[in-house]
Amino acid sequence: MNNSYALITGASSGIGLEIAKNFAEKGYNLILTARRRDLLEEVAKNISSKNDVNVDIISKDLSLKESTQEIFEFCEAKDYSVDILVNNAGYGIKTAFDKTSVEEEEKFIRVLGTSVIMLTKLFIPKMIENGGGKIMIVSSVAAFAAPSAIQPLYGPIKTFMNRFSDSINVNYKHKGITSTALCPGFTITGFHTASGVQDEMDRVPRFLVFSAKRIADEAVDATLSGKSLCVPTFTYKTLVFTLKYLPRWVINALGKLLAPGRYDKQ
Repeated sequence: MNNSYALITGASSGIGLEIAKNFAEKGYNLILTARRRDLLEEVAKNISSKNDVNVDIISKDLSLKESTQEIFEFCEAKDYSVDILVNNAGYGIKTAFDKTSVEEEEKFIRVLGTSVIMLTKLFIPKMIENGGGKIMIVSSVAAFAAPSAIQPLYGPIKTFMNRFSDSINVNYKHKGITSTALCPGFTITGFHTASGVQDEMDRVPRFLVFSAKRIADEAVDATLSGKSLCVPTFTYKTLVFTLKYLPRWVINALGKLLAPGRYDKQ
């Protein structure tokens, strides 16, 4: 059994769950965290029954400021060496920006942004001490796309996370630590239903929608290889490459064509 531990946030479903399965198949022990303990227990039982690895869980809500410290202390108390940190937890807010409370926005920023920074900050000293580590930050193709009329903060935060991931590589790659920004496109998960945008998801052309397993498989390979950026599938690699060179009006037109509902006036 590999003695390395992978800590995965948002591991109870979707991409996080598939990432957990992939690491377990590769022999990594797991520490899984999400809000719902019942789902985590079910996932841990399923993964343990199929792989010779240790799977531990800790139920935490990353919208709460103290959760990151509590996750770190949980790992410290059990003497778990976290060699791989996967910052995957996330969700979306459909409500218009002017109608969302300050408290809701703060929680959103904490889950998608602040918790990522804090967990990385807490675990990176031990990675340095151990001679290296791998970090995955689940971002999105939205980081490269035009601003959306729904979930107005989602794309900007993902752009910030990409830059944060780059900064980790600049500052710690020489210490054996690499960070991979994973930027998937439309993926079949419970994310869109939970975020209230399933109708928009259903209108996306099928050739742009991929399974969570497909995304996770590429993500894990890229992370273990130390790649700084992972845009899964040839379809989205081509799209992101194209977005870098197109004028803004063309990007906006493409957004309305390929992601209907996301660029309509609210």
